[in-house]
Amino acid sequence: MRRIRAAAAGAVTITLLTAATACGGGSSDGGSNASPKTLTYWASNQGASIEIDKKTLAPELAKFEKQTGIKVKLEVVPWSDLLNRILTATTSGQGPDVLNIGNTWSASLQATGALLPWDAKNFDKIGGKDRFVDSALGSTGAEGKDPAAVPLYSMAYALYYNKKMFADAGIQNPPATWDELVADGKKISKGGKWGLGAEGSNASENIHHAFVFAKQHGADFFTADGKADFTNDGVVAAVKQYVDLMAKDKIIAPGNAEYAQNQSVSDFAKGKNAMLLWQSAAANLKSQGMADDAYGIAPVPVQSGTPGTGTNVNSMVAGINLAVFKNTKNLDGATKFVKFMTSDAEQKILNGAYTSIPPVKTAQTDTAFNSPSNAVLKDTLAKSAAALPQVADESQFETAVGTAIKGLFADAAGGRAVTTASVKAALEKAQQQMPKK
Repeated sequence: MRRIRAAAAGAVTITLLTAATACGGGSSDGGSNASPKTLTYWASNQGASIEIDKKTLAPELAKFEKQTGIKVKLEVVPWSDLLNRILTATTSGQGPDVLNIGNTWSASLQATGALLPWDAKNFDKIGGKDRFVDSALGSTGAEGKDPAAVPLYSMAYALYYNKKMFADAGIQNPPATWDELVADGKKISKGGKWGLGAEGSNASENIHHAFVFAKQHGADFFTADGKADFTNDGVVAAVKQYVDLMAKDKIIAPGNAEYAQNQSVSDFAKGKNAMLLWQSAAANLKSQGMADDAYGIAPVPVQSGTPGTGTNVNSMVAGINLAVFKNTKNLDGATKFVKFMTSDAEQKILNGAYTSIPPVKTAQTDTAFNSPSNAVLKDTLAKSAAALPQVADESQFETAVGTAIKGLFADAAGGRAVTTASVKAALEKAQQQMPKK
């Protein structure tokens, strides 16, 4: 999933999700065709701005209307609003026909009962389930249930580094381990320049990185039976290592504790930071004037060795899924729209525009996606990325733990000590906010 969640929405998110689960959202009959000539589509903010997204999507929606006679009313929703907008729609029944969801939310939104299940019959309408790569399908809902959505864009985290800043600091190669990243960052962090950028107030970004660090410490945030386990030693060590990049290592600017709106991407594009950990950032960087040859891309570091499975996981399986509300008044049109958006042609156009990776197999193998940067992302997705927990409480987990990490970054920025004990206390408080099992 992409980028931004408003931390202050935590309590609202939990309350709404509980209510939505109780009422089931949507209609039980899987929609109707009472309004066959219109669709409402909520798209997520994938580009550098909402206006850029509108310009990217408008010609494609016009193409769909020309082919089908169905007019699509587009709204691009900021990530800071998207989840709560969706949850409100599940309780009120007043939502779009089709919408983008962060793939990490799939199981949580599936539990509301508001989304159309993608069973074999529905997948057949869009060309079959086997068109999609396995890693993308792994983040479409709880195991053993029909997916709640269809993969639309696939992404992975990578390390972007400024070639000139590295050369000026005498650094020849991008870091492969966290120790190397810290060492390189310290060489650069002076004179108003910083080694690494972060989005300390962005709950989702915090979770994505904490999840990777936890995997590298051999830990998980949930037990095998789905219970929250935020205070185990591996998780505590993982969160501390991440926050220590600012608190102890001092390679992240203290002001990054307040970042939540892609400011770290802008800082990287402007040469303020030498490194950036981000999902499929090329299009965003280009839109901000950074030349493709000004930066390199490498796998996210690991503790030791090379990226892979187990403790060398170096990315979550990032991406966007396309879902249909069960109470749509144009079920046939919504299905046609999903088929259109996941067609080979549209997958090449849209993923090319956003420099993401098509989750559709045939589109992914197109030569347009064989650039060196895409090779890193595809290799990560295939070999060293893991899906965030596909559990019903996932969205509450993101909000509670992501906000706890936000508080720890605020402590670091304010010069307050970030200790093992303080990290554990913050995570214990987050765990207390989770639904009781």
